[in-house]
Amino acid sequence: MPAAQPAEPPAEDLPEDLTRLAALHGVATSYRPSPDRTVPATATAVALALAALGVDASSPGTVRAALTARETELRGRLLPPTVVRWDGGGTPAALAALPAGTRLRVDTEQGERLDGVGRLPHGVHRLTATAPDGRTAEAHLIVAPARLPAPAVRSYGLLVQLYSLLSRRSWGMGDLGDLGELAAWAGRSLGAGFVQVNPLHAAVPGAPADPSPYRPSSRRFPDPVHLRIEDVPEFAYVTDHERARSLRERAGRLREGVLEKDALIDRDAVWELKREALELLHEVPLGPGRRAAYCDYLAEQGTALEDHATWCALAEVHGSDWHRWPEGLRDPRSAGTDRARRELMDRVDLHSRLTWLTDTQLTAAQRTAREAGMPVGIVHDLAVGVHPRGADSWAQQEYFAAGMSVGAPPDAFNSRGQDWGLPPWRPDRLAASGYAPFRGLLRGLFRYAGALRVDHVMGLFRLWWVPEGRPPTEGTYVHYDAEAMLAVLVLEAARAGAVVIGEDLGTVEPGVREALRERGVLGTSVLWFERDWTGDGRPLPPERWRADCLATATTHDLPSTAARLTGEHVELRDRLGLLARPLEEERAEAAADTAEWLDVLSRLGLLHGTGGDTGTPAEEAEIQAVHRFLLRTPARLVGLWLPDAVGDRRPQNLPGTWDQYPNWRLPVADAGGRPVTLEELAASPRLHALIDVVRDAARAAVRERGGVRDG
Repeated sequence: MPAAQPAEPPAEDLPEDLTRLAALHGVATSYRPSPDRTVPATATAVALALAALGVDASSPGTVRAALTARETELRGRLLPPTVVRWDGGGTPAALAALPAGTRLRVDTEQGERLDGVGRLPHGVHRLTATAPDGRTAEAHLIVAPARLPAPAVRSYGLLVQLYSLLSRRSWGMGDLGDLGELAAWAGRSLGAGFVQVNPLHAAVPGAPADPSPYRPSSRRFPDPVHLRIEDVPEFAYVTDHERARSLRERAGRLREGVLEKDALIDRDAVWELKREALELLHEVPLGPGRRAAYCDYLAEQGTALEDHATWCALAEVHGSDWHRWPEGLRDPRSAGTDRARRELMDRVDLHSRLTWLTDTQLTAAQRTAREAGMPVGIVHDLAVGVHPRGADSWAQQEYFAAGMSVGAPPDAFNSRGQDWGLPPWRPDRLAASGYAPFRGLLRGLFRYAGALRVDHVMGLFRLWWVPEGRPPTEGTYVHYDAEAMLAVLVLEAARAGAVVIGEDLGTVEPGVREALRERGVLGTSVLWFERDWTGDGRPLPPERWRADCLATATTHDLPSTAARLTGEHVELRDRLGLLARPLEEERAEAAADTAEWLDVLSRLGLLHGTGGDTGTPAEEAEIQAVHRFLLRTPARLVGLWLPDAVGDRRPQNLPGTWDQYPNWRLPVADAGGRPVTLEELAASPRLHALIDVVRDAARAAVRERGGVRDG
């Protein structure tokens, strides 16, 4: 069973009734940023979190009334809204606590009706309990595999932000055609086992669009901006040849601007071109087979897709902030929305078809990866939340906590805390639905994912809720039913035969990593952070790294390896005014950290070779040594940040900046800052030298472990 949530230390400044009420609704009254320090939540933060859960805690009287009501409800309840049963896990506690003689009936997901809960298929079923005194209760019963199997073979792969990888065929940013080419080349020529990309969720439309892939309009459906237009079959049958030629010429100018003229990736300009092209394609009738496939997709996706496409159509008319729409359109189930949907039927169909086209190209990319010999294929990224004004927050608004935003409490790196501007899911509504929104979201992503990276996987356990209009310091943690969330994740991944990687970097509450490991969810380990934090603080030897993880040298939110080795990341932060201490102190600390790691690499005999005949040989040798080290660890997956392979200095995202730095808009570049195309990457001597090192290190690791297979 997953580890229980750690008991929250009492908050002495909160009234006892409020503390008890908060505990009954999963609202924390304090948190521990470190084992020796407890920070109490304010009464206001706790009351506002309860209010977002529909509980009035505005006065001592309402607190007492709400506490009495909650305690009475729990005493009289036969079953919680959702019950989890793991394979081989014994009788769930909720069922063991039922009165003797209680009859159980299960209506399975597969349409069977069974007496008792003996042998049940995996799925989310409907459970009915009838007690001897005549009381009845219904609950969702999640039956899940005990754990996900480990990846079949150990493998290494490439990590890249897709928009940043342009080919000579891209329309100003990397697309799904480029992803397919990258996967085919990396699998066949490099022996790579996977390619991990940024979230490809649908973005909020409108210029200027938020370039961050981590604040999407919808996590359930992909963004058509990633489409390779020429790969859509209907493109061959466009009759307006002059307009098609003009679009390709404009796309070429966008591409050349990024690759040759130092222009930033302009997502808005790319989408404007592709939108025009897709409008043109929409005029081409689908052939009988294509029409049948599209109709099947519409039927499979049902109301969820209809809602998403309706939101897109309404946003074209009323703007992308649904809170400002006419009142009758703010409810997806209103008569006004139904009428508008019929009036905008052509636009709803357009957006539905664009989603289908994107889904088909995503599926094709995964198929290409597997055909190229990749044991995993494409690793997709699940953002932690959605934009408060986007499609999901409109279509599923009953599941979101009004007036709240997800963030993080103050820590050693950010004394003011963080507010990510993403509305959190309500744990009570999720449980009452049997986690239907979460299930639908995962099922959609696993259609085309060989693996799923879950950003801030700790959010399955708890999230820091920040009341609207207040600083992050005035938030508090709200707990989720981690067992149910994990069961849904494991169930859907197992059905798809997919791997799950949790991004568990930073402060993690006790028991979380253990619970994830027990269920077969891999973690994330980044070289520079892997130290003996409970001992002498020195770099962790490779043999002491955990096996159940994706090991990397860096991520999209961190400096490139070249920048860290040279200290250029400190200089960049200084130029942007982001340093909290004097420059010399930051330089000295960064240099000491790097020197300590280089000493480890040298003592292990990993610092050798010249790194090839391009760039800076010493720097290349150090980057190669870093990856030799990663292959020395028992990590099941080892990721190579693709920009590291060509010496890119620039981070893709610099946390703490907005318009001071071009976050999410930079192409992959070489050590001199010159953009590198996919075609140039495939021919890069520096990249091939690094891959040779990775391959040799992988083979050596296999020999040391007595022949364990390697991908």
